Amino acid sequence: MTGVEQVVDPGDPRLDDYRRLNDQRFRRRFEGDATFIAEGYVAVDRLVESGHPVRSVLLAASRLDRFVHLDALAAAGVPVHVAAPELIAEVVGFDLHRGVLASAERRPHPPVEEVADSAGRLVVLEGLNDAENLGAIARAVRAFGFDAMVIDPSCTDPYSRRTVRVSMGEVLLLPIARASEAQWRSLAALLRSRGVTTWAMTPAPDAEDLWRLDVPDRLAVLLGAEGPGLTAATLSAADRRVRIPIRGDVDSLNVGQAAAVTFAAVTRTR
Repeated sequence: MTGVEQVVDPGDPRLDDYRRLNDQRFRRRFEGDATFIAEGYVAVDRLVESGHPVRSVLLAASRLDRFVHLDALAAAGVPVHVAAPELIAEVVGFDLHRGVLASAERRPHPPVEEVADSAGRLVVLEGLNDAENLGAIARAVRAFGFDAMVIDPSCTDPYSRRTVRVSMGEVLLLPIARASEAQWRSLAALLRSRGVTTWAMTPAPDAEDLWRLDVPDRLAVLLGAEGPGLTAATLSAADRRVRIPIRGDVDSLNVGQAAAVTFAAVTRTR
């Protein structure tokens, strides 16, 4: 079959992009800011749609018949490697139930100023260190029609395998700007100068009720890490401090849940 390469040796260098996927320290060193991995049919669909250059694909033999991008990738000269599930598990370091992987090249992040100028709705993330939470937020960003994402210098890698997987590949379709330390300190002022209102989400009881607010034409929703939330400096720099009203005997929502609720409220029919 054109473009399909059978692999029978786990040491084959054609599989180097897929080694030790469950070793986060190794993967950070290996991928750097150059490559990333998409896992599963839907994530690979989004990868192809996103325009990130695909380096190769690795499939379990049983997944080949359902892989719809075979002809297009073959025409582009992208190798599709096929191997037994046991061999794939040996290479990646765990039993890969989905049996579908792709390696791709990262595109440079857009400048913060470009995102601030072009996005009508954006999410701003501070200190997000959990890949699954970041993936869930990116999926909600896409689902509710937000335009872009800005992340602070400490945020986890938005193209980590877990983030891409949890987002169902939607993160690959988002403009994502990573702010420098200096840009982060002045981000609220930068957004304000572009006509963007900032809402800092917090469970604090004295924050404004999300359901009672009129939504501005251009809006940035600020979210912090699970547990600590937004820093005091970020809360004080925002135009509004906003809460999702929940039962008093419940501490808070998971940040991914809070993001989805907020995005739905912002985009609901008035």
